[in-house]
Amino acid sequence: MHLHGWESLKRLIGKRRRPRSPHLARLLSPTVRPSLPSYLSSFLPLKVGSGCLFFQGPTGGLRGDVASDADTQPSSSFAEEPATTMEGHGVYDMDWVSCPVCGRSIRGTNHNVNSHIDTCLIGGTKRKFTQCTLLQFQFFKRSKMESRQDGVKHETEDTVNAVFSSKNDSNNSLLLCGDSHGSRNGNTQGLSSDHSPSNIETFTEIVPPETTVLDNTISHEIMVPCGTNMFPQMDMDKLDACGTKGDDSVITFETYIVGRRFHESIELQQGARVSVAREPENVKDRNAIKVLYADSGCAEMLGYLPRELSKHLSPLIDCRYIECEGFVDSLPELRHDDVPIQLVCQKSVACDEKKSAYVNFSESLWEKFLLATENIKLQSPKMTRYQKNFSMMIEEVMSHHSHLFTVEEKLFIGSFNSLSDEGQRLFVRLYTRKGPWFRVSNISYPEIQDPQKAVEELQLAGYIYLFQSSEDPFIYDMKEVIDLLNVSEMRKVINLELPKLNIQKGINCARRHELINILFSAYANGACSLLPKMVLGQVGTCVRISSSSDIVFWRIQRLFFLNGEQDLSAFLLIDLGMIKFPDYVCNISHRIFQDRTDLLEYEEAIEVAQIMDESLEESNMEMVIRCIDISDIRMCTSFRGKTQSYTCGSPPQFFSTFSASFVYSKVLSLGVSFFEHEHRYEDAIRLLKGLLRRIVHDSRRGYWMLRFSVDLEHMNRLNESLSVAEEGILDPWVRAGSRIALQRRVLRLGKPPRRWRIPDYADSVKRKIKEASDMSTRLVCIRGRPLTSETATKNSYYGYDGELCGVEQLALQYYAEEGGGWSGVHSESGIWMTIFGLLMWDVIFFNLPDVFMSRFQIAPLDFDTDDFYVTRESHIESQLQKINGGMAEEILISSWESHVGIACRGVNWERHSLSDLRAAVACIGGSPLASLCRHLATDYRSWSSGMPDLLLWRFHGDKGEGEAKLVEVKGPTDRLSEQQRAWLLTLVDCGFDTEVCKVRPTLKCQ
Repeated sequence: MHLHGWESLKRLIGKRRRPRSPHLARLLSPTVRPSLPSYLSSFLPLKVGSGCLFFQGPTGGLRGDVASDADTQPSSSFAEEPATTMEGHGVYDMDWVSCPVCGRSIRGTNHNVNSHIDTCLIGGTKRKFTQCTLLQFQFFKRSKMESRQDGVKHETEDTVNAVFSSKNDSNNSLLLCGDSHGSRNGNTQGLSSDHSPSNIETFTEIVPPETTVLDNTISHEIMVPCGTNMFPQMDMDKLDACGTKGDDSVITFETYIVGRRFHESIELQQGARVSVAREPENVKDRNAIKVLYADSGCAEMLGYLPRELSKHLSPLIDCRYIECEGFVDSLPELRHDDVPIQLVCQKSVACDEKKSAYVNFSESLWEKFLLATENIKLQSPKMTRYQKNFSMMIEEVMSHHSHLFTVEEKLFIGSFNSLSDEGQRLFVRLYTRKGPWFRVSNISYPEIQDPQKAVEELQLAGYIYLFQSSEDPFIYDMKEVIDLLNVSEMRKVINLELPKLNIQKGINCARRHELINILFSAYANGACSLLPKMVLGQVGTCVRISSSSDIVFWRIQRLFFLNGEQDLSAFLLIDLGMIKFPDYVCNISHRIFQDRTDLLEYEEAIEVAQIMDESLEESNMEMVIRCIDISDIRMCTSFRGKTQSYTCGSPPQFFSTFSASFVYSKVLSLGVSFFEHEHRYEDAIRLLKGLLRRIVHDSRRGYWMLRFSVDLEHMNRLNESLSVAEEGILDPWVRAGSRIALQRRVLRLGKPPRRWRIPDYADSVKRKIKEASDMSTRLVCIRGRPLTSETATKNSYYGYDGELCGVEQLALQYYAEEGGGWSGVHSESGIWMTIFGLLMWDVIFFNLPDVFMSRFQIAPLDFDTDDFYVTRESHIESQLQKINGGMAEEILISSWESHVGIACRGVNWERHSLSDLRAAVACIGGSPLASLCRHLATDYRSWSSGMPDLLLWRFHGDKGEGEAKLVEVKGPTDRLSEQQRAWLLTLVDCGFDTEVCKVRPTLKCQ
């Protein structure tokens, strides 16, 4: 079933599907009648349980209301109801305690407490604790009511700030706004916990680009709004664990010497003294600090300090505020491994003689350095690339969007840093695999030495579910579990356990999906109630990502990439050099989601869209209709009391694509196509009326107006159909092909006696489009039959070279030989999008507020909107004047040489060569090319499709003068779409030579 808008909805949903919430599942169940949601008195999406990590209570019901603010205490429902124990590993069913060694908050299980304290003590902390001190530490559970009474909120927020320590340097700069220049106005306090949108200051500070994780593949600067501090204040007393109890003038911490493979000739000894020195001329890191062998007379170089540490330490060394020295703590097992060292940093005595302003500035740097070392000292230099990338994604999201997470969610996310390296690696590995279930026996990765221990750690931390006991009640999707079996195991289960079903015959020939259906049907019918036990007997212990972690990390990934099409594989593509993202500045002045409510509404809408897509795939028409009804209700309530007007200081209009109403409009637009396919035109008209009434500033209104008019005609309501078409023509948001189609409908339906007056645009719409000569006599004999004659299939022919080809390739061969010696390409809109991207590169990536909010964008967020032209009008017109003046080829060459291989929307580096692009631009001419680029700049979304199939060019003589032609190729049964007709007429107005080439098969074999 081909439905308009289905592919667009799939792209919006993305690759990774969001786990279903029980609330929405019940809402979409056949026993529940869709009605106005209960959130009308507060907010939309899932009043109960939606935003929390847990969705079900002990009886499977929803838990209480979500908190109205991300930084307030959990709602009363968390105190009144116990956390869910579904599958035995809920995230909040464990109490948290503070570690007496490092001060971090950890889950109060025996395993977690013991292993964490062992790690802290082995880690070499200098804080002195006796055995008595540790034994006297009370790991008792505190009631939530008691916690509220003694101010647990502030303790929790301190913990949140502590666990979100920076694990790589690219995020320290985001976490500590302005860290390279000191605190603004001498403010050395911790980051504010006030997340009100009104507190966002309009100025921004440029943070130096960091490329630790991406290895210089991305080097754009990120502008972060200062004053939008996302984390609560961190308790400075926790730094006592660094060995500076009561005195912060000296700090001792562990770190590593990295880059040893470049300085391996120097032999090291345990206890050898080392010193540090700045290397500002380092081209890869301007903050580089080299480590020198102090015991050698010539101070030989051993390597460097880690980049994340150097970033905070280098300003203090540059201003001579501190002195550093240390010694080799231990020797690595391998020659090239990083070398553990103890480093002692002490304030310089001379700093007291400096000016007060200078000392204040240095003190602010020192305090930030203390904050960084508290977390840097616990990091392992052996983090894998994907592990660093995952941590970086978490930290960047939390530095920009922490106001969207509850305190409990922040604690859960922050606990990822407390996991062991192997635990983190295993979770990331499982998260990026398809799943949902995995055999523990099949988990084997070279960087994970003890998978079983990592599984147990993740289970205790609430990151995965473990299913191994056949005595436990089975509450999972049986079909997913059966999928763990291979084909031979499925046949074995059927032969041994299902002999009475008489289905053994033919199972040896059955395919995998058929065997899964056999087993699942037997389980569903009650013929094999012990199937879970038999499956576990074959596969052993199984694990899967817990629903709570799946939801929260789905949210983080969505906020990081700002779309569903990109995922963690984008990091891999960068690491492999398969993609390069452009340089631009992230100038963030507004939040995409103003508060948690907006995000929850958006997530629920995505989930509805996801269910709609899955239901269409499964031909579950009842569920499709329920999704449409839910979307219609949500659209009605979300627009109640809201307007689409935007005032100065409000978020930009193109942020509306991240709203629930936008997603629901996508679902309803697909619903229109679904009802039309089912010939339910009355329902389609109902949806179209709602969309047109609620959404008044959107280029999709053209399509909706056209379908509204067509559906009315299907119902034989011709006068209404004509009126809708006339109204649509007057709508400024009806453009391109939709406008041409409505004009043609008015001319057809508006004949006397309905309309006596001929519209002014009649002559323009009725213009004839030139057709090429009939090619039927020039076709090679097709041996008496067409190669493909089925309906809705692409026609194939024998080309001039005797090879099979399509109509477009056949037309290219014709124009190259008999048609006049033309050169050209078949690319439809592709070559034009490439030319536009190269000519307007600097305009596309121009520094404007809020258009770049992620380091993985290939176009600004407003690229498909009217805002793209409005906010850049002067720059666009300046560039168009250069193009019109004959500088297009020069701009094209310069842009190609400067940006070749860098990803940009519409630009295809591999398909189009520079020589072809230069030839095309030179033959087209400045004026037509400038006119075409203006159309794309003003409305890229409407004009980025429907271009003619062929772009042809040829030169005359040796003077370099040439001409170009655009050709739309049509087969025997093809006809022009309205968008193609609109493009052809527009191109004629721009000064292009255009024509339509019709290809017809030979009737007889010669």
